[in-house]
Amino acid sequence: MTKFFHIFIICAGDDILMTEIKIRPATLEDAPRLVEIYSYYVEETAITFECEVPSVEKFQTRMNRTQKHYPYLVAELNGKIVGYAYAKRFVGREAYKFSAELTIYLDKNYRHKGIGKKLYGELEKILREQGIKNLYACIGYPEVEDEHLNFNSVNFHQHLGFKICGKFTNCGYKFNRWYSMVWAEKIIGDYGNESN
Repeated sequence: MTKFFHIFIICAGDDILMTEIKIRPATLEDAPRLVEIYSYYVEETAITFECEVPSVEKFQTRMNRTQKHYPYLVAELNGKIVGYAYAKRFVGREAYKFSAELTIYLDKNYRHKGIGKKLYGELEKILREQGIKNLYACIGYPEVEDEHLNFNSVNFHQHLGFKICGKFTNCGYKFNRWYSMVWAEKIIGDYGNESN
């Protein structure tokens, strides 16, 4: 994929009122920066249940596997990557081929500025073109908010039209405490007899 997208957003509180965000396909050369962004979520939050930051090489292997079939996008601000999002096959069985699971991470200093919404919007547009009909997100869910996990991710997905469709209670253990997980779903396509 070689498409480039230019999106304009208002960044409240920044010195520049109108800032250009460029959304583009990720490359393997982006991996060090993506690991840098992701490491905060691994080490400081229960947003991901991964407990050890992956090496750049391992991250590149994951990226390469994903990019064979699904979009993997980054958001740039003045040439600096400030977030990324990607899709992958939901569950992995052949019959799920019209469904995709989404993942998103933003630089912790660039949250709540509309970047996540733009990344997901571009992902959704590409996935529609690929014939995907159902989008899913696996979201860490605290029974009680704490310093490692709150309801922001759930609220973000619901704001974008996802609906909670399942919950696994106390399925993740991180920071010496239990966390639940919810699945959120968004229908983006029509159903029929698919020939492919």
